[in-house]
Amino acid sequence: MFAMVKIVQELKVDRIKVMKDYQTRLKSMIGVAVSKNGIPIRLTGERWYHIVENHDELAGLSDEVLLTVEDPDYIVKGWKDELLAVRKFVEGKYLVVVYKELKNDGFIITAFLTKKVNKILRRGVIWQKK
Repeated sequence: MFAMVKIVQELKVDRIKVMKDYQTRLKSMIGVAVSKNGIPIRLTGERWYHIVENHDELAGLSDEVLLTVEDPDYIVKGWKDELLAVRKFVEGKYLVVVYKELKNDGFIITAFLTKKVNKILRRGVIWQKK
């Protein structure tokens, strides 16, 4: 009987830990965009930190990153199973958002600006704005 009580206590501790981890992730959510496939794509605080640490020109532009996922000019094949949303940012520059779609949700991996949009498009355009 003691072993059964111990197992139940461990399960409660694991459940509490999982809930705390989930709540922490929710608190650090920057935003959610809905992809062209109807999948909610998360931008977490951790990913946003990664993006602006490596691409400081994007600081303050989280809304533009989310908009690029929701309303891209192009969706391009990624390196593995991720997708690249591409949207004209300013004349001669494009915002590229790399994201992954799972079955019921997805997440942004990174984002960057480029002038070499043709190089990105050569990967294979999956979808294009009409």
